[in-house]
Amino acid sequence: MDLAALAMDLDFAMRLLRGRIRAESGVEAEGLSRPQLTALYRVVREGPITTSELAALEYMRPQSMAQTLTGLEEAGLIRRSPDENDGRRVLLSGTERGSALVTDLLELHARWLRAAIEEELSPEEQEQLAAAVKLMGRLVESTVGPVVSMRRRGVHGGAR
Repeated sequence: MDLAALAMDLDFAMRLLRGRIRAESGVEAEGLSRPQLTALYRVVREGPITTSELAALEYMRPQSMAQTLTGLEEAGLIRRSPDENDGRRVLLSGTERGSALVTDLLELHARWLRAAIEEELSPEEQEQLAAAVKLMGRLVESTVGPVVSMRRRGVHGGAR
């Protein structure tokens, strides 16, 4: 089995599925980017949380996460407040509006995806999908470290 091709096919399929879910659930109408939607979901579900903690959960740099959060705060979807236990830390939490939006969008995501699974997959395929979801969860929790890009090493004419 060509694991490199499998890895690329899996990545491509996940990207297309995420795009299809966004298109079918009307997320674009809210004007949120995928990183903003993901960050909002995390803040609402796991907050209060710091920007650094959120960035680590999403495998992003804290500076990039801070940029993502700016639009959410300006839209009134999240708020910042000082940590009562550590005045140096700022905690993020969802506003009532942000929480309601996450609930609505997740319901729309789930509704379309559930309907697609029910319509397109046989009961046996649904069982296979359930098993694949568990395997994907194991990949997310993998202890395999980062792979350095050949371009970063200066191979293929990339920057060093």
